Amino acid sequence: MTEPLIQLTPLAARAQPSATDRASFERRARLLANGGNAWHVIEFAVALAAGIAAGSIALIGFGADSLVEVLAGSVIVWLFTNDRGSSAQAERRAQQLIASSFFVLAAYVTAESIRHLAQGHHPSASWVGVGLAAFTAPTMPLLAHAKRRVGHALGSSATISEASQNQLCAYLSVALLAGLLLNAVWGLWWADPAAAIVIAAVAVKEGRDSWKGASCDCC
Repeated sequence: MTEPLIQLTPLAARAQPSATDRASFERRARLLANGGNAWHVIEFAVALAAGIAAGSIALIGFGADSLVEVLAGSVIVWLFTNDRGSSAQAERRAQQLIASSFFVLAAYVTAESIRHLAQGHHPSASWVGVGLAAFTAPTMPLLAHAKRRVGHALGSSATISEASQNQLCAYLSVALLAGLLLNAVWGLWWADPAAAIVIAAVAVKEGRDSWKGASCDCC
């Protein structure tokens, strides 16, 4: 006996919230984006300083990711200001801007990681970086989940794609933590750029999905 196919409802085809509810969700989207941006500015400063001090491309790439997330969050603030959120053209433009931010991050991290591997660069241990990664890894998925819920409520693929930036930050934190610990404890210097390359590959996939208008509809 064949099982019935499960039909997935596209975001655009879902029931839209009332004008009052939509305004509330848009305010929440802006609040989450601005709150995330404030943290990412701090994250950028700490990661960049620690990365330069230790000569760690994974930490510097993590800082670059923080700036990319500020860009993506700013796109969402722009989208839900002055009633742009109801414009399909603005929604599509927001998706493409966020997708571009993924590609920029992936290109930078990949190029620097390959350069460090080719040169055999040995980064120093960075316990500040370890602490930053250990804090970010469990907190970013919570922010991503909150943004996805708002994105689904608004039927906004751009908002869900921006939430993927925060989820990517969590993946990057785990890879960063592993790379920094392997280098600090066992002296495996190559773990640092290798971890960054893995995250760059994930960023490319997320960027392609966002550019095509695809988004995870499972959360």
